[in-house]
Amino acid sequence: MKNLMIANLFFVACLSFADGHTDSEKDVLEALSAYFDARNDQDWKEAVKYESKGGTYNTNSDGSFHKPLIKQTAASWAASNQGGTLNIYYPEAIELSDNVVFVRFYYEGMTEVNGETSPYRTRVTMNWVKEGGNWVERLNTTHQLHMAASMFLKQVILVMNNFCICK
Repeated sequence: MKNLMIANLFFVACLSFADGHTDSEKDVLEALSAYFDARNDQDWKEAVKYESKGGTYNTNSDGSFHKPLIKQTAASWAASNQGGTLNIYYPEAIELSDNVVFVRFYYEGMTEVNGETSPYRTRVTMNWVKEGGNWVERLNTTHQLHMAASMFLKQVILVMNNFCICK
């Protein structure tokens, strides 16, 4: 009976830690959601609140290293003519140290740039840092894959699988 009680206590204790996220990781995931909600709503004043005051380093999938430091403002976001609706899928947060959280997720939907709408899909990794008591983005890396290219690759793989003789 005593062993059964100890086993149950251990089981309940494990369940209480089942989500596995630290408070910092949870806070960053909330900030991430608020940041991208502001971007979808084109609320640029709100969006820049989630970017480091010292600027951000960004990398796209064009084969280059990080772009020069950029200090985005609400005005520069508005001038970028970016719009559309993009959603975050499968976000994960990993606390690297007391004030740094690594985040990765898939980001896809429809973009609108200068009035032209197109499908969009990318993998994103970000480092969020704590500045002045708030979590902000400092480093952003995206690995873009245009949806049309993605569908083409899926079709090529399907055709290749149909002709594969390997077992």
